[in-house]
Amino acid sequence: MLSELKSLGAVSAKAKALSAIWTFPSIIFSALIIGWAAEAAQFLFSQGLALAILAWLQTLPEFAVEAVIAWEAGIDPEKVHLVTANFTGSLRLLTGLAWPMIFFTAAFFRKRKQTGKRLVNIKLEGEHAIEVMGLLPPIGYFFVILLKGTLSLFDSVVLTIMYLGYLFILQKIPPQDQEKIEDVDKIPRMILKMKPIPRNVTIAGLFLIGGFWLYFVAHPFLYSMLALATLLGVSNFVFVQWVAPFLSEFPEKVTAFNWARKVKKAPMALMNMVSSNINQWTVLVAMIPIVYSISRGEVSAIHFDHHQRIEILLTMAQAILGFLFLANMEFRWYEALGLFSLWFTQFILPSWREEIIFVYFLWILIELIFVFVGTKKLKAFTEFKALFRLHVLKKT
Repeated sequence: MLSELKSLGAVSAKAKALSAIWTFPSIIFSALIIGWAAEAAQFLFSQGLALAILAWLQTLPEFAVEAVIAWEAGIDPEKVHLVTANFTGSLRLLTGLAWPMIFFTAAFFRKRKQTGKRLVNIKLEGEHAIEVMGLLPPIGYFFVILLKGTLSLFDSVVLTIMYLGYLFILQKIPPQDQEKIEDVDKIPRMILKMKPIPRNVTIAGLFLIGGFWLYFVAHPFLYSMLALATLLGVSNFVFVQWVAPFLSEFPEKVTAFNWARKVKKAPMALMNMVSSNINQWTVLVAMIPIVYSISRGEVSAIHFDHHQRIEILLTMAQAILGFLFLANMEFRWYEALGLFSLWFTQFILPSWREEIIFVYFLWILIELIFVFVGTKKLKAFTEFKALFRLHVLKKT
């Protein structure tokens, strides 16, 4: 399949350009369906767990693309570098493009709906500390992966355990208060007013229908768009690092931006993206050595060269800065602008990767100084500790 990804001359010849007429709206509709399900589900169990389920369904195309690349890398050693290209590009797109776009979308509609009132920050709710803190363990563990220079089955086990621990905590958090039902969209509100059995069946049905439809539509949508990218002369590495992840992440962006335009749901939209970040830092990366080993027919580890280490370090630096931005339980306008500017710079000037790493770590240092002198509070730690004591330790 990666041969199809790499030589899209054949694919573009086979791909029907008119397929975009039905695949594009189908992707949007399926994303909206599972978004409605998640919006209703947060009143049955925790919002974080609803977003985790949503993230799984939304990232199915990304998992499929990464699995194909890992499989082909096991067959052809020359393609191993594309493994890191795809998942690092995907993660940097989420933090550097999607997070800021959520803020800018919410700010635009806030200004449009309420003249003169500008959005200066997105304030997170207390329970969102679970998602924010969920970023920290896998990012921290990646220092170990980077230092040893390999990605192995042992790493798969560690990262999977981290994700399962994250889910365990999420399922302990109570659902949203019933009085907030009036704030949700019309369709989720109608579902929540049903009797328990029809309501639960409807929510499960929306998740299943939206997920299956997304799964079946994702392939023709992805390949028709990728064929177009190839016709425009996009290089193989740029194609795998930026174009494929952008298209495979398209469903989650549809849902998140739909929430962001309603301003009040901007925190939920942002946590949708953060949940996808956690999903990809853990389970997506954990899948790579498994598929790679199966493809090779033996237990194997992926060894990183200098270029791959730089890609990973750049992605980690961006993620650490993003975590520090959210650690005070809000996302400010200049932080969104900074993340986007640094991502856009590395996108148009890929040779500046090492300089951008320096800028990221310099900004990280400045943020830590603010914390040390008391100018900035890491509220996520306090909120997480309180939630853990109240809902996890108390019920365990």
